[in-house]
Amino acid sequence: MTITTEISLCVRPISAADNPHIAQVIRTVSAEFGLTADKGYTVSDPNLDRLFELYSEANSAYWVIELDGHIVGGGGIAPLQCGAPDICELQKMYFLPQLRGRGMAHRLALQAFDFARERGFKRCYLETTASLTQAIRLYEKLGFQHIDGPMGCTGHVDCEVRMLKAL
Repeated sequence: MTITTEISLCVRPISAADNPHIAQVIRTVSAEFGLTADKGYTVSDPNLDRLFELYSEANSAYWVIELDGHIVGGGGIAPLQCGAPDICELQKMYFLPQLRGRGMAHRLALQAFDFARERGFKRCYLETTASLTQAIRLYEKLGFQHIDGPMGCTGHVDCEVRMLKAL
């Protein structure tokens, strides 16, 4: 006897009601990998609890991923602060364990790149940390190249891995 369980995945733009749920996902994943606020990681971002408002700004977008009605991940894109006007930044890509390995991070990144291209961005920047090896492999597969130093003024003091991709 075979039992088939259907899983419902949904990628959609963030809403104001999603703020506490995606913030909790980011806090949970950050704790899992030891990415604490005192080290300057995303959990120290004062906007973490208001991502809907942050990504409602011009040329910015954030998408959440629901699994069976619960938010289990998300990611966004926005202009690189203090950067050249043709550079955007892939931001706040966080996924709970039950979502990993399903290709959703790849799908979300491609959606973000399409959004960025439609708004005239030519390059995409990101910062991460060496402990996120799976994420780094994904970014490399997506065409990101490692660069020597930081770009813009992101405030992520402990994100020692910096990457750039032509769109």
